[in-house]
Amino acid sequence: MAILRMKEIRKMEGKDMDKNLKDLRLELSKERASINIGASAKSPGRVKEIRRTVARILTVKREREIKK
Repeated sequence: MAILRMKEIRKMEGKDMDKNLKDLRLELSKERASINIGASAKSPGRVKEIRRTVARILTVKREREIKK
């Protein structure tokens, strides 16, 4: 899954954000599992970028929740 920027996330609807959040969390768990079993990371910075994207999505969701 591609890394999303704030502009892209803010354009999304709630269902799309939930789907992307679920996919990113699954991808993050797979990356962490592969690192824990001893496999080398395909791209070392990927875990950090996934974590940041998850945080961005959660931030936008919280902003919308407060706005209501």
